[in-house]
Amino acid sequence: MATSPLDLTAAPSFGALGVPQHLVAALAAQGIDRAFPIQTATLPDSLGGRDVLGRGRTGSGKTIAFGLPLVARLAADPRPTRAMRPRGLVLVPTRELATQVHTVLAPLAASAGMTTTTIFGGVGQHAQVTALSRAVDIVVACPGRLEDLMRQRKVLLDDVRVSVLDEADHMADLGFLPGVRRILDHTPRTAQRLLFSATLDNGVDVLVRRYLTDPVTHSVDDDVTTEPDMAHHVLTVTAADKPGVVHELAAGEGRSLLFLRTKRGARKLARDLTQAGLPAVDLHGNLAQNARDRNLEAFRSGRVRVLVATDIAARGIHVDDIALVVHVDPPAEHKAYLHRSGRTARAGSSGVVVTLQTDAQRADVAAMTRRAGIRATTARVRPGSPELRALSGPARSTPSHPTRAEPAPRTSSAAFSTAFPRRRSR
Repeated sequence: MATSPLDLTAAPSFGALGVPQHLVAALAAQGIDRAFPIQTATLPDSLGGRDVLGRGRTGSGKTIAFGLPLVARLAADPRPTRAMRPRGLVLVPTRELATQVHTVLAPLAASAGMTTTTIFGGVGQHAQVTALSRAVDIVVACPGRLEDLMRQRKVLLDDVRVSVLDEADHMADLGFLPGVRRILDHTPRTAQRLLFSATLDNGVDVLVRRYLTDPVTHSVDDDVTTEPDMAHHVLTVTAADKPGVVHELAAGEGRSLLFLRTKRGARKLARDLTQAGLPAVDLHGNLAQNARDRNLEAFRSGRVRVLVATDIAARGIHVDDIALVVHVDPPAEHKAYLHRSGRTARAGSSGVVVTLQTDAQRADVAAMTRRAGIRATTARVRPGSPELRALSGPARSTPSHPTRAEPAPRTSSAAFSTAFPRRRSR
């Protein structure tokens, strides 16, 4: 499916928003020279030292929105970083998100002569402790491992000058808010705080009231609405036909992301697709960190075009040009639907979201989509139905070895426009 990049010709440059020149140059080296709306809205206040509450859907450019002021504020602070005492802290809910935020932050920090590291569980702590002992400037951390290192006195937060909470609503969903509060209680009350969240429910509003001082609120592309360039489809299938339908949807040239509810289901589907000639990798909580990183990188690089994931991984998948998201198992509630679906149509691109349902699931899926605020095109399908090819696009050729696969061209959206007229969200 073709992507239609967001028109940024009228968007301000980062320099015009007050971003220091070394950071402007670091972004330009990556081909980034115009700000997205969330960046345009928040940067003047955050660069000025204000506490900021930023509300925006996933894929709206929030990492750069908080990464620039984080680096700029620390670079302007003459106080040196001490061993075990980082000056910048970013809290995130998942290991995948920590890795990807770090990937964005590292070149920005390097432009100012600063260092970054990640802290999360699932791996040994030795390398993390070693990095902290070398006076790392910015830490990107998941709450559990960070608290563990705090208890061991391997990291102290009394020098933190800027703290960021990214995807605070997802941290609430995962039960991390008590740990987040304990962590923030160890940072100076005078520290600048930036909080980014799609919603303010499930206790996120308590964090805002307790830790942000006179915050400026900016709401851009709130996650209670759906990306306008995202086409939604609900397909009714029989249990017997479902495996064949999934196979046909995953067979297109573009990247496909398939969501299931269970780790066992994700693992089995990835194996079944691979055995059927569609190389696929899985992402779920039972994988060791090196396996998670390896599978995600294979998907990101295009060596593998199909990723099968569970809900726990939904917020940590930040990969450009995902053409199709398939809810193989319908999510349990509307927020999970929005989080999963937000992996496509990111940063101005278009995307397609498909939910598979059996007749027994129709009432639950209808209630979920209604709460999500979307109107989906519906159809009853079976293997071979023309609607499936219209959604997935032309079938790609299967590589002889999945690790040698070249990135495939994007699928044209014209292929499905006649079969499924696009319907806008409410």
